Amino acid sequence: MANQKDRVKFNVGGKTFETTASTVAVAGQNSFFRALFEENWNRQLDGSIEYFINRDPDCFGVLLNLLRTGKLYIPSNIPEKLIYDEALYYGLLDHVRSAKWGPFDGNRLRLSQSITNYAAAVGTVIRAGPNGGCCVAHGNVVHVYDWMLEEHPPVNLDYQKVNDVGWIDEETFVVATSQRQGGGGGMGLFSASTGELRHRFQVTCWDQLKGYTAGALCSSSDKIFSSCKSGNNEHGICVWDKVTGKQIDFYHDWSLGNADRLQWLHGTNCLMVASLSKNEKDYSFISLWDDRVKKKVWNWSDSFRYDNDSCYYDSTEKWVRDVIAMEEVNSICAVNQYEEFGFLDLRSPREVRSEKGLRKYFSTSNESKVKLALHDGQLFLLTGRRISVFCGPDWELTSRLQWPDGAAICDISLCGDRLFILHREENVFDIWETPRPPIV
Repeated sequence: MANQKDRVKFNVGGKTFETTASTVAVAGQNSFFRALFEENWNRQLDGSIEYFINRDPDCFGVLLNLLRTGKLYIPSNIPEKLIYDEALYYGLLDHVRSAKWGPFDGNRLRLSQSITNYAAAVGTVIRAGPNGGCCVAHGNVVHVYDWMLEEHPPVNLDYQKVNDVGWIDEETFVVATSQRQGGGGGMGLFSASTGELRHRFQVTCWDQLKGYTAGALCSSSDKIFSSCKSGNNEHGICVWDKVTGKQIDFYHDWSLGNADRLQWLHGTNCLMVASLSKNEKDYSFISLWDDRVKKKVWNWSDSFRYDNDSCYYDSTEKWVRDVIAMEEVNSICAVNQYEEFGFLDLRSPREVRSEKGLRKYFSTSNESKVKLALHDGQLFLLTGRRISVFCGPDWELTSRLQWPDGAAICDISLCGDRLFILHREENVFDIWETPRPPIV
């Protein structure tokens, strides 16, 4: 039984609620309640004091019960959207999510809902945000959705094609666009809530300010990276300071400006750069650039093979369609046009792990989308119309996600506890989540 000092009263919209300090403490450090009591938590908690909150009392009752029991029950007379709005106000969205959906598990994912964009152009890029929302690029427009999948004001780039989008934090994202005739192109930093342009990134090459096309994006804790192409073959990777937006470096290399994938490796302070071949006449290049010494420290190409200490040209028609670095196992996973994948050793580009174990799972046309994603030790492979999940030390196939109508998939993205899937032929994207295990 709680004593008098452990009790706390709230008057919410004229209705009184009484609970305990331990129940309120479940809300966490970033909640409304912690901010309300500040540093005087223990001293101010007194059952004789009633704290007034000018909010909806019915929603407060639902959220208070969530703190008490860990279970979310929403009466039929309360709109679910209203509960989400109130949970956002009290800082309890994470509690609501964990009560409704369990921890992410690629083998138990279920379609939770689909969103129709009604955009003028077909979607090309989807990127999951750190807060559970996402952004979707349609031609020259980027649509932004919050955790509740409510759409925010879109970003319109005035006929500039969007090449990539990258989240910097919960409130800001970067858009990379192509340079068009007469100007334009480059990169901009936008507000996720208002769509306002906060910063335009410039590129200086050989001490001259350049117009440029920005391609693949990624970021580290303090830097933003993008592949860039300007005039006179001035191609490379541009590096900006995340706080000031000022350019701090430029990696010059003819192949870097055409990079299709960038990925920051936190454990080694290296940037993985991958230029992927589009057909049998092109070749893929994967390299690691050490940010500390400002040079390439690892390099691999699918046009060459290594035999002992010698290197020779290989004319086999297998080209890399996508790659992803896996620092935990010192590997880069690469998948070719036959949906076979192998693992390159990050410590030596001449080592190709599991080459004998390359397995053919599907057959798809060269135009089909192929993409890799990694989350919590699970590897996801998109091949045209389905997504396969691989787990375990030997990366065995454990499950497949496929749509009954056979709709082709354009892009996928994972963050937190959601998988976002963008359809190719329609202005629709799906959200897949992991249901909570049944209560026995």
